[in-house]
Amino acid sequence: MCKITKDNIFEAISTVIDPEVGFNLVEMGLIYDAIIDESCNTKVIMTLSTRGCPLHQMITKWVQEAVEKLDGIGEVEVEVVWEPAWNISMADDNVKKALGGF
Repeated sequence: MCKITKDNIFEAISTVIDPEVGFNLVEMGLIYDAIIDESCNTKVIMTLSTRGCPLHQMITKWVQEAVEKLDGIGEVEVEVVWEPAWNISMADDNVKKALGGF
């Protein structure tokens, strides 16, 4: 039985900072879900702020590496999706204020 929770995954990913804006991916609202099976294999479903993000490969690698640091984690897969499309309303309030949204 896997003892890793979705909260553990999100906490690990919150160490990954988007270098363009200086906020972590979780507070940006870019991490949509984490699916964990009984063997602690994990699939992270996320998006990026733009399809043309020049750091696409690097950011997904950083997410994978952050989750792989968890004790007891199995295989880690990161899937980037474009639906729903990200927008500033998905971010935490502190991010919205800093980036001039809402």
